[in-house]
Amino acid sequence: MQGLTGPAFLDEGDYLYFLACLADAARVADLAVHAWVLMPDAVQFLVTPSYESSVAMAMQAIGRRYVETFNRRHGRRGTVWRGGYCATVIEPDRYFLLASQVIDHAPVRNRLAAEPGSYPWSSYTHHIGLRVDRFIKDHPLYRALGDTPSDRHQVYRDLSAQPLDELAVDNLMQSTLKGWVLGSAAYCEWAAQTANRRLMPLLLRDRPPRDRTTRALAHVD
Repeated sequence: MQGLTGPAFLDEGDYLYFLACLADAARVADLAVHAWVLMPDAVQFLVTPSYESSVAMAMQAIGRRYVETFNRRHGRRGTVWRGGYCATVIEPDRYFLLASQVIDHAPVRNRLAAEPGSYPWSSYTHHIGLRVDRFIKDHPLYRALGDTPSDRHQVYRDLSAQPLDELAVDNLMQSTLKGWVLGSAAYCEWAAQTANRRLMPLLLRDRPPRDRTTRALAHVD
């Protein structure tokens, strides 16, 4: 999590430019973006990196480019965010759809909107078929929700209408803030061996994995 020197977005132009920066950085860093939300005091992404440095490269590129233009547009100096971003690696079979819904519902949880569909700066309307975000690469677990786009849109809408598991949401957010891997014991052990260090507390270990592909949730506040 990063400290803010002030609101990160002051008008519609800021939001649109940030999304352009995100799309360009993701393409250059070979980073697949699956879900996103931009809020005045935070941004969150659900992504799949193609290689270890993909997330860092994209975040650094976005930060440099966006801050320069933001300062020029609004006649200010200095940085918008202080410090680095927070990220976690999640076991996709269990946590991908939860992470996507947490991101899409963040404006509601933060009292910026009464429902996710009324907030324009998230991927929710893409996931339910009301808009196409061309920089989003739909994850296989999202595509598995239905045989056709309309089927997937309806299933995602139905999922989003159900209450989220608050314990799972808290585990996800705490893992993001602390940089812990979130998944089963076997998945966490595999991730730790890959990174050659301990990456999780025991309380965040879960059930055995079916897929060991890592996914990252980046949260910038």
